Amino acid sequence: MNDPRQEIDLGFTQEIFPDCHHVCLIYDNEGQRRKIVSEYLAAGIKRGDLVRYFADTTAPEEVRAWLLEKGIELDKAEQQGHFAIVKAENAYCPSGQFVPPQVIENMLSRYAMAKQAGYHGSRACGEMTWALHGIPGSDRLLEYEIRINTITETFPYVGMCQYNARLFDGATLFKVLQVHPYMIAQGQIVRNPYYHKPEEFLSKFPENARSIQLRPVRISLRNPDR
Repeated sequence: MNDPRQEIDLGFTQEIFPDCHHVCLIYDNEGQRRKIVSEYLAAGIKRGDLVRYFADTTAPEEVRAWLLEKGIELDKAEQQGHFAIVKAENAYCPSGQFVPPQVIENMLSRYAMAKQAGYHGSRACGEMTWALHGIPGSDRLLEYEIRINTITETFPYVGMCQYNARLFDGATLFKVLQVHPYMIAQGQIVRNPYYHKPEEFLSKFPENARSIQLRPVRISLRNPDR
């Protein structure tokens, strides 16, 4: 992780991308989701990344089955801490409520620890349906997505956010799409033509600027508990 602009294999596409991006997977086909997510995770484990999967509706045993089918030595990866499945609510709401700056700080701490430990990189994948459970602060979801875009230019970040098109309403999905620089379309990752940089998005939708202060987040090496 010494070069924040090294190129990486995402697994589900033959294209190679810089090791700094924030991608959105809006899906309504479970088979396609499984293929994309399993290949993305498997590529990270094979590469020697620190890999985390934040599960909400998918059982951990099912995710493990996906990776075993890809030939991943899962027991070894989990025992050594290279890969872990974490309950999404615990990852995004460790204090019982969703506080975006806290989640971003924990994320950066995890990546800094990965760099210090000598991992080649770090990638995560999260099921965002946790935000539909009425957890306090979950209405700040867009703030979280926007904040991630303020750090990807200066800190290696590879993250995939999964949104189930059958559960999220169309208006929310359109806004979600506008705050992800990359999107997955027909199984391929592309630069998102609908993307707005944080300042542009907030000026276009001023109602989303409430309580959002885009200040740098301090990076520490404390244990982020995931």
